[in-house]
Amino acid sequence: MSAIHKTLIWGGQVSLAVLDTTQIVNEAIRRHGLTPVAAAALGRTMSATAYLCSWLKADTSTLSVSIEGGGVGGKIRTAGDGALNVRGFTENPGADLPPRPDGKLNVGAFVGNTGSLTVVRDDGDGLPFAGTSALVSGEIAEDFSAYFLTSEQRPTAIALGVLIGTDGSCFGAGGVFLQPLPGASEEALRRTEEEIAKFSNISARIFEEGAEAILRSFSPESRVDTREIRFRCRCSRARVGALIVSLGRKEAESILSEYGTISVHCHDCNTTYDFGREETAALFDREESHEG
Repeated sequence: MSAIHKTLIWGGQVSLAVLDTTQIVNEAIRRHGLTPVAAAALGRTMSATAYLCSWLKADTSTLSVSIEGGGVGGKIRTAGDGALNVRGFTENPGADLPPRPDGKLNVGAFVGNTGSLTVVRDDGDGLPFAGTSALVSGEIAEDFSAYFLTSEQRPTAIALGVLIGTDGSCFGAGGVFLQPLPGASEEALRRTEEEIAKFSNISARIFEEGAEAILRSFSPESRVDTREIRFRCRCSRARVGALIVSLGRKEAESILSEYGTISVHCHDCNTTYDFGREETAALFDREESHEG
């Protein structure tokens, strides 16, 4: 089960979150056919997205992340809600790169670092928030740290990782987020910087120890809030059917005449919905009978 574990540490001065997102990364690999470096880039972004979603006010609140760095992977898009249903994709899931000289996946080159990271958050109060920051490295963790500092004025130390096995599956994925609360002491800020440096191998530690054990290593007796994270898309055959009806019967019949079927593809979960003539006609007949 993918999950986020949160608590307060160091006298309540710092919010700590540790995420295990292995399961949702494997679901993304299965759906999108991701190369190892694509899985690492998308997996890190999905982990950060899940963390952001954990602060949303309601289950129905929504959030989206867009990263455009100019790398070979193209744009990365992720989205989620307050119930921690997360999804996402990268434009070029089959793009691959040789590892860095240190042997690690070259996420920075896959993403690129000449663009921006944008977060759009809607808590349902009629005032969506949009924040953008320039990419720092394309390695994702540093880029989200820069976003928190410049767009939300909340310094946040972040470690993110995705461990891919030789069979292409994810063995361990997730992250650590240390966020000093307003009024935190200089000592708490210093400790935050020191602690995050210890998590350069966070994906291996999640695989070997588990996320909750990592959190407990900070404060064994703290009260921990644990929530499940799921890979879940908002698309469905019914929603796509409603979209087709919104086109109008004449437009739908024109598409059917040209292509023989109406196909709608969801990039988030890589699902294609095909509607033939009979099913499309039934959609409009049903809609018209309801109106009558």
